Amino acid sequence: MCDIVKKLPEIDLIKDGELRKKVIETWEDAIKIGGWNCDELDKIPFTLLIPDTDISIIDHTRAVTKTALAMAKEIKNSYGDKIDINFDYLVAGAILHDVGKLLEYGKNDGKVGKSYQGKYLRHPVSGTALAFNHELPVEILNMIAAHSKEGDFVKRRPETIIIYHADFANFEPFRE
Repeated sequence: MCDIVKKLPEIDLIKDGELRKKVIETWEDAIKIGGWNCDELDKIPFTLLIPDTDISIIDHTRAVTKTALAMAKEIKNSYGDKIDINFDYLVAGAILHDVGKLLEYGKNDGKVGKSYQGKYLRHPVSGTALAFNHELPVEILNMIAAHSKEGDFVKRRPETIIIYHADFANFEPFRE
């Protein structure tokens, strides 16, 4: 079994023990279903849209989580009670936003590429399904489902908007 907290120590920022447990179990399930092992997580690219990127899904997930937290703290400092941000949900959503990539991607002749499933389901869909199976709150499902272009068709929560922008801030600068 993979010690996912060692890979993603920001999980420990989730104060609610039951929520933290469900986040860990969702990642463990994705690893198992996707056919990955713990050591491979550091080698799975965070995107297939940037050829030969050396940024892993783990590096990206951690960066998005830290960026989202910094944004949320500043928004909260600036606007106080005018905006409600659930920090446990924010961290959980940031850590899970790309968990579906473990199903969208697969090993093809020793290289990471689209899996059979990934040809038909993008990671926001498969990630939401994984999280739903672990009975995560709908607010977190919204963050996973709506952090990408799929979210253009649903209402985004404040935490979802933050993750959406944190994700793109950690993607767009690396595109050529």
